[in-house]
Amino acid sequence: MAKILRDEDLVDGALMTVAIDALETAFLARAGNRLISPPRHHVSFADRGDLVFTVGGILGDKPLAGFRVYETFEGVEHSQIVAVWSADDARLKGIVLGERLGNLRTGAIGGLAIRHLSAPDARTVGILGSGAQARTQLAAAAAVRKLDRARVYSRDEEKRTAFASEMQHALDIEVEVAGSAIEAVDDADIVICATTSQTPIVHAGDLKPGAHVNTVGPKTHRGYELGLDIADAAAVIATDSPEQTRAYASPFFLAGSGNDSRMVDLADIIAGKATGRRSPEDTTLFCSVGLAGTEVVVASAILDML
Repeated sequence: MAKILRDEDLVDGALMTVAIDALETAFLARAGNRLISPPRHHVSFADRGDLVFTVGGILGDKPLAGFRVYETFEGVEHSQIVAVWSADDARLKGIVLGERLGNLRTGAIGGLAIRHLSAPDARTVGILGSGAQARTQLAAAAAVRKLDRARVYSRDEEKRTAFASEMQHALDIEVEVAGSAIEAVDDADIVICATTSQTPIVHAGDLKPGAHVNTVGPKTHRGYELGLDIADAAAVIATDSPEQTRAYASPFFLAGSGNDSRMVDLADIIAGKATGRRSPEDTTLFCSVGLAGTEVVVASAILDML
């Protein structure tokens, strides 16, 4: 019988490493044209919101197929469904309900970017945002780099204080509260932007030379959380899905800037088909947009483990 997992089943800290390892395999498969990952599809319900589908999977010795669906309806609770099939025998492996899998997947993709683009000796992190995405991004950074310290800033003082206390306990590293965005990223080797801001809150001049930046928040012409000068300064700009950057209703924030043509697929960097960081002084930028099919791969790995 197929397994059914919920958010409360996905609280083990070890699952981040499982997710990162599964996604490393998936990104290598993508570089070899074995990952099925079309852009997400929206189905609108007049004035209520959308159902958003991502469908995909992986080909190879153990082929997987599946989908994720989430809604954008107004309400205090939001849910997602991920279903996974074994594509070689039509067996439904399981279903995962809730929001944590999506956050875990996005964090793990950010961790892959940090593994392959940040300086190998990166030890400090500046975090902008204190929500679920900021938590999983920091957990992923700690899984791929030996961190000494993190510093967090968000608009809500109570939330950023709670974030610092929680993550310091969870990751066993020093997590400080910053009084501003600039203070949070000052001298940070890795910068994680996971906000809902529609206007830039950090610029190139705020970063130390050689910093790596993950942007997880808004990234369209309607609004974006990073100054465009960070892309100008970056020696490498990567994304998990070039297809998705071209599929937004509002153009991707780098469209027309001259930097969109420089953007490379993270999968190609991981596979050695594209050049990543060359120098300790290189600024690198990763634009996380959500690679379809990866929820299925992560869910499958977790279903096999639990």
